[in-house]
Amino acid sequence: MTTTQPARAPLGSLPPREHLRLGQTETVLDVVVPVHNEETDLEPCVRRLHDHLTRTFPYGFRITIADNASTDRTPEVAARLDDALDEVIAVRLEQKGRGRALRTVWSHSEAPVLAYMDVDLSTDLNALLPLVAPLISGHSDLAIGSRLARSSRVVRGPRREFVSRAYNLILRGSLAARFSDAQCGFKAVRGDVAERLLPMIEDSGWFFDTEMLVLAERAGLRIHEVPVDWVDDPDSTVHIVRTAADDLKGVWRVGRALATGGLPLDRLARPFGDDPRDRELSGVPGGLARQLVGFCVVGALSTLLYLGLYSVCRLGLGPQLANACALLVSAIVNTAANRRLTFGVRGRDRAVRHQAQGLVVFAIGLVLTSGSLAALDAATGRPSHGTELAVLVAANLAATVLRFLLLRAWVFPEPERGDGVGDAGDVRGAGGTGRTGDTRHPSATGTPSAPGSTSSPTSSPIPIHPPNAQRNPNDPTRSAR
Repeated sequence: MTTTQPARAPLGSLPPREHLRLGQTETVLDVVVPVHNEETDLEPCVRRLHDHLTRTFPYGFRITIADNASTDRTPEVAARLDDALDEVIAVRLEQKGRGRALRTVWSHSEAPVLAYMDVDLSTDLNALLPLVAPLISGHSDLAIGSRLARSSRVVRGPRREFVSRAYNLILRGSLAARFSDAQCGFKAVRGDVAERLLPMIEDSGWFFDTEMLVLAERAGLRIHEVPVDWVDDPDSTVHIVRTAADDLKGVWRVGRALATGGLPLDRLARPFGDDPRDRELSGVPGGLARQLVGFCVVGALSTLLYLGLYSVCRLGLGPQLANACALLVSAIVNTAANRRLTFGVRGRDRAVRHQAQGLVVFAIGLVLTSGSLAALDAATGRPSHGTELAVLVAANLAATVLRFLLLRAWVFPEPERGDGVGDAGDVRGAGGTGRTGDTRHPSATGTPSAPGSTSSPTSSPIPIHPPNAQRNPNDPTRSAR
């Protein structure tokens, strides 16, 4: 049986979130249970989950068992459940990896809400409906269970507790992540978001979750967190040290890609909703408040750098030459910082031009500060070092407003930057060009991947049988019986 591929959304930003039109699809929720050598736990897990959804979930659902390269009797157990329960299907992948299993099944699912949970069912299933409800209503794009919320109740050993909290601290410190729990095996995502997001995720193992959340958060998508009750599985086969090492490699890779602007996060951007207050803001320049805050922060740090450099240069140079050297270095740093943080322009495209224009702004500041020093020297003859610094601070403050206006209107005009979307401009220039038309990720085009790379989710269709469909027991595409 061939798989029906959902229509691929056009490039550009995502449409505004809205309540799902539930009457248009029979299956609203697709819950994936990725498994590898889980012949003992699989059947009680799936039957318990199926019973819970039957009793509590008000819409159509499906449970997909994603067996990734099991070598025990897991495929047989999955096939038996596939036959016994109408809402359960089994999918077999010949390569191991939880991320690979989720990407493959989610990429081929037609359900508007996609979720997954670990086979051990450590998370209390009463959190499932609160997890997916904000996605159905249109409030959020992704949802995660959090064991680190204050109201969560968690039972686990001290080693796993330490590893989990340390990992989330690393994410906060290195990738500026604001979600609280990246590793809880209890997550959901809207189908339209997954269609754009999955081709951008490279990891096929345990880091898949973290990469998905980081990219979504940087693109400005809304992540809903649900406090959960969670009991550790003492028989878990996860290798903590190996998994931690792979996660740290993933943190480095994603951090480097974000720093260099190598990810087309503009494809995940969402506009404001249809709130009347949004329409009333049409005459206000986009992102002005955020840009002012960023500019002030960068300006304050640049001023400290400038004063420090001036003090050092003044030890061996005259005031005018020391001022020129300090202002030149701080201007280059200031332009680069404002380009990246204030106006959200990423990548190397036009970086040289931006620095050249920044030097023109520098020349204006040089004229103002040098003129102030010259006027001070003419007025007092031999001013003290403290007086010189005070005059320079005043001159720099006078040039600040003009500098911001020039940067905003001339150096980084609106078509090149990302106003008011995401985190400090992390969206529109994320691909390095400031455009939203040609930032398609290679794996989103269906082009075969290079050897050794992560395969495209559309390059190897898998069998997914809708519930209640007529099935041929001799069909070779079904899971092994």
